[in-house]
Parts: sequence; C-alpha cells; structure tokens
Amino acid sequence: MTGWLFRGLRTRLLVAFALLSVFTAMAVAGIGYVQARDGILQRTQDNAAVEMTNQLKQLYPLPRRPVDTSALQSAADRLNGRKNSALVTSGGHSAGNMPASVITPELRGVVQSGRVAWQRVDVGGVTQLALGSPLLISTGDRRNPTIPSGIEVYELRNLDAEIEAVNRLARDAWLAGGAALVVALILAVLAAGSVLRPVGELQRAARRLGAGDLDARIAVRGSDELASVAETFNSTADSLQRHVGELRRMEADARRFVADVSHELRTPLAAMTAVTDMLDAEAKRLPDAAGEAVRLVSQETHNLARLVNDLIEVTRFDSGTASLAVDDVDVAEAVRATLRARGFEVETDLPDGIRARLDPRRLDVIVANLVGNALRHGAEPVTVRLRGDQAGITLSVEDSGLGLDDEVLPHVFSRFYKADTARSRSEGSGLGLAIAWENARLHHGELTAGNRPGGGAAFTLWLPREVQQ
Repeated sequence: MTGWLFRGLRTRLLVAFALLSVFTAMAVAGIGYVQARDGILQRTQDNAAVEMTNQLKQLYPLPRRPVDTSALQSAADRLNGRKNSALVTSGGHSAGNMPASVITPELRGVVQSGRVAWQRVDVGGVTQLALGSPLLISTGDRRNPTIPSGIEVYELRNLDAEIEAVNRLARDAWLAGGAALVVALILAVLAAGSVLRPVGELQRAARRLGAGDLDARIAVRGSDELASVAETFNSTADSLQRHVGELRRMEADARRFVADVSHELRTPLAAMTAVTDMLDAEAKRLPDAAGEAVRLVSQETHNLARLVNDLIEVTRFDSGTASLAVDDVDVAEAVRATLRARGFEVETDLPDGIRARLDPRRLDVIVANLVGNALRHGAEPVTVRLRGDQAGITLSVEDSGLGLDDEVLPHVFSRFYKADTARSRSEGSGLGLAIAWENARLHHGELTAGNRPGGGAAFTLWLPREVQQ
C-alpha cells in the first residue's frame, strides 16, 4: 500500500511539501506557544506575589503574642476575596477558608525560611496558584532588620483567565498550522506542475520515440537541469534518427540487391534446370564418374533454384507486396494433396468436414515446409493432426526425434538460422520455416514451435476460419 501511495513523483512532492510545512508550522507554533504560555504564567505569578505583598500590609500592626485563633481568623477575613481564599497560621493554630492540604511541604519549607514563595497546585482537577509569605517584624537593627513573627499567610488564586488565554494560544497555533498546510499544498501543486510539466513532456516524447516516431522532440525552456535533459534527449533522438535512417537505407539496398540478383538468376536457372533434366535422363548411360557428376550438378541446380524462389518470396514479404488469394477450402483434403504431391509418408489424423477461407497455395507452402523439416531433422514417425472450432483451425506436425534445444527454440523461425553451427550448408535453403511463419502471419494466424512431452519437436499452426484480406 505504501509503495503504491508514493509511486508518483507528484504525490511524493506533495507529501514532502506537506510534511515540511507541518513540521515548520508545528515547530514555530510550538515554540511560540511555549514561550507565550511561560510568559503569561510568569507574569501572573509575579503580579500575584506583588499583590499579596501589598495585601499583607493590611495586617499590620500584628496582633500581640500569644496569637489566638480569633486573631488569625480576623486576619484571614481581611485577605479573603471573591476569587481567592486565604489561610493564616501561627504555631499550631490556623484560620481561613483555604484547605491546608494544598500547601505542599516544599512551599511550606520556603515560607518558613523567611521568603515569599508560589507554586502551581492541582485542586480538584483544576490548576491553581498557591502563594505563601511570612509576616516579619522590623527590629531597626542594620544587621538583622527583621525577625519572624511566627505568622504565615497562604493564598490560593484561580488561574481561569490565564488558562483561557493559554487555550486561545493553542487554538491559534493549530489554526496557523492548518493555514500553513493549505498554503504549502497550494505551493506544492504549483511547484509540482512546474517541475513535472517538462518531465511529462519527456515521458511522452520517449514513448513516441519508443513506438517508432523518430521525429519526437522536446521544447527546450530555460537553462536549468531539466532544460539540459531536454537538450540531451533531443541530441540523442537526432543521432538515433540518423543511424536508423542509415540502417533502413542499407537494409533497403540489401533487399533490393537480393531481389535483383534473385530475378537475374531466375532466367539462367530455368535454362540450367531444363538442361539438367535432360542430363538426368542420360545419366544412367554415362560412366559412373560422369553419371555421379551429372546427378550432383542436377541436385545442386534444383537446390539453387529453390533458394532463388525462396529469396524472391522473402523479398515480397519484406516489401509488403505479398497478398492472399483466399478461397473456401476443405483443409483436410488440401493437406492430403500437399503430402501426396511431395511424396511424404507420414501418419495423419485429418478429419473431414473442416473448412476455412484461406489461401490454398500458401497453406500448401506452410504444410510442405513443416513436414519436410520434420522428416529431414526429426525422426519418424511424423504425425500430422488437424482440429477445428468456431474460431479457427489448428494443424500440428510432430516428429519422434530428440526435439529442439532450449537455445534453439527462440530462433527456429529466423532466416538462415542453423542449430548446428558446424554445418556449413544443409539440404534446405534455411528459409523454409521463416517463410512458413510469414505465411501464417499473413493469414493473421500464429505458428509456434515446442517439444512433445514424450520427446520430439512439435510445430503448431493456428489460422482463423475467416481470413480478412
């Protein structure tokens, strides 16, 4: 889930801006909140201490010793206010409406040492300010100007106003953080757009270039790193276009050369084939060496003629001039005719009644090449099976040999590919399977190669029932 969320660059930019803004807003607002809160509380405590000191002046002159409870209660009444409560203690006596339980040992210890003290305490879940001060008697002595009177005064003040002020600060901090987040997201969207716009153009141009549009280029704007990337892409596309153009020109020249040579060889080969046919008829009456030479010349002439015809067929595929002459064909009968014409002795499983609209001449070429390849390079028995459904027909050719090696399978339909590199030449032209594959593709079908589970190669041809010309 996390990987999917942060997959896009736009999302990562927005998240980064949002996190940065939230962190910055929280840091600034938090620091400001803490400083303001501490300032408010410190000012409140100082003011409370000053106010208490002023109120203590109302208790002078102090009651004579020993101090009784009624004197303490009178002093407490003079200190009690609407929002404050007081407690006056002396010796073991105390008076006032302030609970003695809120006076902590730390606060009492500071007061008994002769100093004014204050402390925030929890009273029923509410934070309040407890203050304490001793009442001192002036002696007039410079060395000891005051002495303790034994009377301690404590006050408890509520902090409702201060707490409300602190809460307002917290709300303001949250609002500032939210506003900062909104502003950061807006800036992130604008920044992401400015950054990702050229990146998107680069992506679209790269996709067009990968699809074969060599004219794809990017408009260079500015002089930043993205502009440098755009310039690099454009220069790379220019170089690629030049190289591809040169390769296409060389390929076209090579195809034209092969086509021209093939056509030029066709006429003399036709004459040579006619002569070799006549020599074949006389070969039996010639001496052994001469007869063998005549048969060798005849065989090689026929091989050369087949190679030239295959090259001419390949040039038609490459130039895009190959076309289909479709007809309604009984596929099983067409396959049997191909096997009879070539004298192929194979096992067949060809049920009648399977018809399809296809090019019978090109089907003949496919079957002849597949069966001939199985007989030459596989082992007997070779089996030809035909199956059909509403979508199309499936024709399989299987042999009983060793099968195809894994490194050979990807190149079975490549032109002039030889599985055994030690063989300088073979009986065939090396184009038969390539031509069969091209004919299957021309029918909008598929020709695949593989191995049988029990051993042997298996070639499977699938052609649609209705071939669209």
